[in-house]
Amino acid sequence: MRDGPEFRRIRALIEAVGAPEVPEVALGPGDDAAVLRVSGPESLVVSSDLSVEGIHFRREWLTWDAIGFRAVAAALSDLAAMAARPIGVLVSLATPPELDARTLAELAGGIGICLREHEAALLGGDLSRSPGPVVLDVTVIGAAARPVARSGAVPGDEVWVTGRLGGAAAAAAAWSGGLEPHPAARRAFERPSPRLLEAHVLRESAEVHAMIDLSDGLAADAEQIAAASGVGLVIESGAVPVHEVLENWARPDAALAIAVGGGEDYELLAALAPGTALEAASRLSREFELDLTRVGTVVEGAGVAWFSGTGELMDPPASGFDHFSPEA
Repeated sequence: MRDGPEFRRIRALIEAVGAPEVPEVALGPGDDAAVLRVSGPESLVVSSDLSVEGIHFRREWLTWDAIGFRAVAAALSDLAAMAARPIGVLVSLATPPELDARTLAELAGGIGICLREHEAALLGGDLSRSPGPVVLDVTVIGAAARPVARSGAVPGDEVWVTGRLGGAAAAAAAWSGGLEPHPAARRAFERPSPRLLEAHVLRESAEVHAMIDLSDGLAADAEQIAAASGVGLVIESGAVPVHEVLENWARPDAALAIAVGGGEDYELLAALAPGTALEAASRLSREFELDLTRVGTVVEGAGVAWFSGTGELMDPPASGFDHFSPEA
């Protein structure tokens, strides 16, 4: 894991728990999901994701069905990061007493829409009263013959990203400023698309050494791959594919900061063996109308180095999201 207040706390929690090693656990805490050995050709891939009112969403921004949809989509994205197919989810929900049955039905409706779109079953969950914010805890279970971890990048790999970045963060910035977001930015925030099928195509068409979903932003999640793989990443700022709502901003530096630091894009960042991405890029474009863009290179060393469009070393455009940073 990369450094920072949130991840120092996570490491401390894992050490304090001191759980025993179990032979069925092929990959434990620290990646997008855990991997469990089971009989048969596939491993189980399991992860959980919290969606907390006031942190991940606000009632005044979204309808309840959108809140339910995006909570499940964000959790399923962890399976995409491992190139796993979804099996089902467990949803635990804590709500204040004033939320009536109609509101809960709207929330459940959004959850159901996301599950049907991605052919995942509802396996169960839990319901509790909350004294304040609404909290959704979504546990996802998937399967993969060869799960992709964050830790396999090697010097010489090419760094590629799917889609375009910053739409969801642009919507959040607009709402926070009392403005109505551009419709395309609002869609990016309300209806994120976990790249489950796209990850399968990427794994099938290219030699994928490491992968992560962009939940905390390109700047932060590139650091995660670098830390997990014990390598350095070089990112070319001019190659970053910014969302259409950011393209014509008067301040390109501000647009870039939102694109790489805002998070909640749920696109994929992957380290691919050199020369293996072309077929994957062609298939993603043809089958999903999705861009695959090269943004950098894996090198020996540590951390992430950013270079400007003129080839000069530059400060990182943004730091990415950290739940316990002063900015958060």
